[in-house]
Amino acid sequence: MAENQEPTESTAANQENEQQSTGPNFALQRLYLKDVSFESPGSPEAFQGQQWAPKITFDIKNRNRKIQDNVYEVVLTLTVEAKQEEAVAFLVEVQQGAVFAAQGFEDEQLEQVLGAVCPNIMYPYAREAIDSLVVKGSFPPLMLAPVNFDSLYAQRKQQEAAAEGGNGAANTVAEATGDDN
Repeated sequence: MAENQEPTESTAANQENEQQSTGPNFALQRLYLKDVSFESPGSPEAFQGQQWAPKITFDIKNRNRKIQDNVYEVVLTLTVEAKQEEAVAFLVEVQQGAVFAAQGFEDEQLEQVLGAVCPNIMYPYAREAIDSLVVKGSFPPLMLAPVNFDSLYAQRKQQEAAAEGGNGAANTVAEATGDDN
């Protein structure tokens, strides 16, 4: 008897409310290498007779752009330079790209997702690409340490707030992060 009841208007309204109350949606759609560069200007001298004890400099930048409604590209750029004494042994740069779908976020939340959550997802892939290129260049493996992008994001926001409060001028994200791109 009760098994053959047709859906009522209240049932349809409940299903619609459930869909709306599920909250924000976030998904990785694609992960890819956007650009890769490896240079070894100190070769073959870098391999000759010295103890391998390079000075490593490491730079991280990230940027994002809206591709279409609720779809964003995030690009994480890692640059590593190794100097043996004063000579550059190698310079490697990887731009790890990804496309993310993000829907239902407030503007501030979306900014944090794109500036911290997405780079946290992408970093292990970029780090592996750097290590692979360095090894293919005949150098010892380079295991980059994990990075806390949540902390970097919070620091950047604090610097922006201090700059805005301190001199009344608003800094751009590029100025606050040192990103020249």
